[in-house]
Amino acid sequence: MAFHPQLRLVDAPAALFQEAADEFTRRALAAVERNRRFTVALSGGSTPKGLYSLLATSDPSRLPWDRMFFFWGDERHVPPDDPQSNYRMAFEALLSKVPVPATNIFRIAAENPDAKRAAENYEQTLRNFFHPAPGQFPVFDLILLGMGGDGHTASLFPESMALAEKIRFVVANRVEQFKTERLTLTLPVLNHGAMVLFLVSGPDKAPALREVLEGNQPGERYPSKLIRPSQGELMWLVDQAAAADLAKRPR
Repeated sequence: MAFHPQLRLVDAPAALFQEAADEFTRRALAAVERNRRFTVALSGGSTPKGLYSLLATSDPSRLPWDRMFFFWGDERHVPPDDPQSNYRMAFEALLSKVPVPATNIFRIAAENPDAKRAAENYEQTLRNFFHPAPGQFPVFDLILLGMGGDGHTASLFPESMALAEKIRFVVANRVEQFKTERLTLTLPVLNHGAMVLFLVSGPDKAPALREVLEGNQPGERYPSKLIRPSQGELMWLVDQAAAADLAKRPR
């Protein structure tokens, strides 16, 4: 069966943040209407930060914050108050400014010096919340992802060991270029999302975006290519600068 991701092009980062906020709001309201809760895996990086800041300054009554549950797609192996922490960024930009109960926030406890144990603990957190059947994976209503200039997403880097994981929900992935471990959701979890939304902005992403969407290199070299939800939707929301090298642009 052919796989057809959606590609939505906007003019500039401000428009991207607004489009993403609108999509986030639509998905949240629909999920709460359908299942009385909305589960989202947040992303780190500068582009999602723009989305979070916009959500934080919108009318809080627009969203059912008490029925929204926040998780993370990946995390640096640092304490939660570290400047590199994805949790810290999301908390400062969004979660500290909206009426979401603290019990609805599920961060990765990356301050654990044992990265493997931190990954195992977060996997258990997901099992306790989602209660997947044996052999099944949690299904997030929305997974937010970014893409690096090398085509990585979450903390799934080119040629890294985590790309081969088929069973685990969360792993500690060694990233040699940074000489560190990263905690990340695995491809099976990402590919079980009901909606996966990539946010991509800036000219430095243009070559990788062209390869991911139109090129022939294997996914192991450009891991964002490996995001192909089995039952859900995939949308690429990109600005003009990031889309500059694409041969096929949406009208």
